[in-house]
Amino acid sequence: MLKIVTYNVNGIRQRITQFGSLLKLLDSLDADIICFQEIKATKQELTADLIMAQGYESFFSCTRTCGKGRTGYSGVATFCRVKSAFSSTEVALPVAAEEGFTGLLDTCGNESSGELFSDLECLKEFRKDDLLKIDSEGRCVITDHGHFVLFNVYGPRAAPEDEERIQFKANFFKIMQKRWELLQQEKRRIIVVGDLNIAPSAVDRCEPGPDFEKNEFRRWFRSLLVKNGGPFLDLFREKHPERADAYTCWPVHTGAEEFNFGSRIDHILASGVCLHHMQGNDDHNLAVCHVEECDIMTQFRRWKPGISLSWKGGRATKLEGSDHVPVFVTLKDIPDIQIHSTPPLSARYMPEIRGSQQTIVSILMKRQMTERVGAGTLTSPATQDEDDIDLIGRVEEASYSCSVSSTGLNTLSSSVVNSSEIEPSASKVSQDVATAGNRLTQSVPGVPKKKKVKQNQHSQLSLTSFFQKIPNTRENVEKSTKDASDDLESTVMSPDYVKETTETINKEGNFDESASSQEHNPPTDCCPENERKTAVMEWQRIQQRMQDSIPLCQGHREPCVARVVKKSGPNFGRRFYACARAEGPASNPETRCDFFRWAGSNSRQKK
Repeated sequence: MLKIVTYNVNGIRQRITQFGSLLKLLDSLDADIICFQEIKATKQELTADLIMAQGYESFFSCTRTCGKGRTGYSGVATFCRVKSAFSSTEVALPVAAEEGFTGLLDTCGNESSGELFSDLECLKEFRKDDLLKIDSEGRCVITDHGHFVLFNVYGPRAAPEDEERIQFKANFFKIMQKRWELLQQEKRRIIVVGDLNIAPSAVDRCEPGPDFEKNEFRRWFRSLLVKNGGPFLDLFREKHPERADAYTCWPVHTGAEEFNFGSRIDHILASGVCLHHMQGNDDHNLAVCHVEECDIMTQFRRWKPGISLSWKGGRATKLEGSDHVPVFVTLKDIPDIQIHSTPPLSARYMPEIRGSQQTIVSILMKRQMTERVGAGTLTSPATQDEDDIDLIGRVEEASYSCSVSSTGLNTLSSSVVNSSEIEPSASKVSQDVATAGNRLTQSVPGVPKKKKVKQNQHSQLSLTSFFQKIPNTRENVEKSTKDASDDLESTVMSPDYVKETTETINKEGNFDESASSQEHNPPTDCCPENERKTAVMEWQRIQQRMQDSIPLCQGHREPCVARVVKKSGPNFGRRFYACARAEGPASNPETRCDFFRWAGSNSRQKK
């Protein structure tokens, strides 16, 4: 059995925090291939604890764009559970991987010549910049598993009034479909998983509106299905054609999950013949012969039966987890494939995670540093603060520079330099460290400043000089402070100082003993306790007036919740009141009613 799971995690960091670690998150899904969408992380933010887990190979595509506040907005990741990443016959371990689907990003995530796909005649209508923009949001990772090609997709969302995003979404699906058609011409089997942001039919959406069927992307999705002449099967509907209320996503800000008021937008589609190599029989396809089960993992819902919290306009309600739930498919009778190793796109080869490979240059530099330490050329003392650690880290980086080749093999560089080329660079770094090391010594009182040793062009500090102990500066500072305090106390308590001060006060006539007495002994009729009680009562009165001004909804006669219009337009920024209950079916009297009223005054207006 081979199990594939797709899951919009709504932030991979949040899900890892929820489960305790990445490994626990992956193990909770118990699948051979796990596809995450909306990881919300840029490549610079990826760390080992976010992308590396024992027993899994991972492949990422992160957003590269910062337009419209979309930095770190999307992103997808595919995790493959394997016994070995090298010389393996496991189907879960891909033989090849690609970031994006336009062909303009090569397997290592850099811009390529795009000769594989983007230069085809079918894409001549798109400029290269338009194609690159499609892949720049990190919405697709393709992995080739021998028997099938897996697309992990996070489809764009487009508001009805946002023409730019609607066009982007149309181009996204149009280009991806052309990539599918190219693979189908090569007789490849295709599995598409992910959050496509499309509910295909009315049964997949809670109370669809009158314009539901007019949506162009909904019509496009249905055109892909076999029953409408397309090449794909919707595996969930193939197994559960009549199931209602089978949703995978719920609105976050309306509490709709309490009444299962959502939509099914997370899908698993399959195209291609079965592995039995039987010709001329339409009943033998990938879905019919190899799909054991496909279902929604409802145990991952945030709102579970018996939960005691109620929505109440979102106040005091905090549910842990994603607003999506995973969907899985299990495939049977999938044989092993030829021996192969993990592709170069694997996260194990990312320089941010693995570091770089040590070169002969760094080995020679390390040997030269060791010889100088043994010789002990200079022993100038210095201290080490946080800035010094950074500078010493620069020496270590120069000594241990490394890189990972695109093939993932650890090969040493053959470049060699002589000691005369290394010495000036090492000398400059040592001088930087020495300058930072002496900074604290020069600024602490009580520590004598040492005369700077004049060095000739070829002299250089040794590493031992940066770690020698200096006099205890803390004791010197405390001693200096204590001496200054003793001097001040002796001055103030001296009879001459008291006499001089008294004469000055009497001469200027500004010292009033009765006024000083009043300052330290306020009148008895001014009681702080009474003032505090008065303030509390006034605040309670204001709160009561605010509460009385909130209208009651007509459906439940309960206080409404105040909201603000965030949609751009003439009403942007206006406050209004609505029912505080969670959104749900209109047939359920316990759900939110249709009460609406504008607030008496406008709040912030659009600037």
